[in-house]
Amino acid sequence: MSTGESAISFREVGKSYGDFRAVEGLSFNVAPGSIYGFLGPNGAGKTTSLRMMLGMIAPSTGEISVLGSPSAMGVRERVGYLPEERGLYRRMTPLETIVYLARLKGMDAAPARKKALELLERFGLAAFAKSRIEALSKGMAQKVQILATIVHAPDLVILDEPFSGLDPVNQQVLEELVEDLRREGRTVLFSTHVMQHAERLCDRLLLIARGKLAFEGTLDEARDRMPQTIKLTTSADAADLAALPGVVKVAADPVHAGSYELTMKNGADGENLLRSCFERGLQLTGFDMSEPALHDIFVALVGEGAEVADSRGTAP
Repeated sequence: MSTGESAISFREVGKSYGDFRAVEGLSFNVAPGSIYGFLGPNGAGKTTSLRMMLGMIAPSTGEISVLGSPSAMGVRERVGYLPEERGLYRRMTPLETIVYLARLKGMDAAPARKKALELLERFGLAAFAKSRIEALSKGMAQKVQILATIVHAPDLVILDEPFSGLDPVNQQVLEELVEDLRREGRTVLFSTHVMQHAERLCDRLLLIARGKLAFEGTLDEARDRMPQTIKLTTSADAADLAALPGVVKVAADPVHAGSYELTMKNGADGENLLRSCFERGLQLTGFDMSEPALHDIFVALVGEGAEVADSRGTAP
């Protein structure tokens, strides 16, 4: 792959099943060596897009490039893929499983075994290297499949809902692994509907809803799409707050007297608002100008009906 070439490129890609448009006009580029979040509620078209990317199904329209090839099938030894639907041979051991899948990716037996043992040791599975998969917990088995995805040191790692089924400790371990892959210069694309992982990890994000692109860019660019909200606790009334510069909406907290949420114009400066409060003699006992979370941005861009998971991976 030449310098500057996209690791993945979609140009006006669509997929139809009869009259149903699963994906429509999807365009984006993933830079080499980056972490890219492919985000959306369940049923948004994420898995269909990944399957087109991987060459499992053909697009109805548009063009796809993966590491310079029309699909990942043409460069499969340079790609690692973790499917959403997990599947391992239950009577094989973790060591056998990782070595077997590494050999399918072109590794020789001895280097594959050495690398598999190193990964099992690093991720706390060395004691279970020769246990049957069927004897492992769900989370442990998923870690084995993740290790099998990266054992051959792929240039591109595609992970479909990788955090699903992992407890919080192992979710953190996986986040660290993804960051390690980036430090090694590898490209990682992962799909998820758990916004917190993407918020912490991704260089760029794509939000897809109902098969269409809802947003593509950085987290800061996504935040710029959202009006700034500021929470105040004050003895002033709503009319005083509505008269402040940059305020477009004032909502009183129905439970806590004196607490308000102010919606600001795009580009409005919270420091100017605070200064105006002091200049007008408004007494404040609380002032919170925190950035909107990706979860809130997603709901605003995609719609209230979207199923978006919280940090535990469950829909609210």
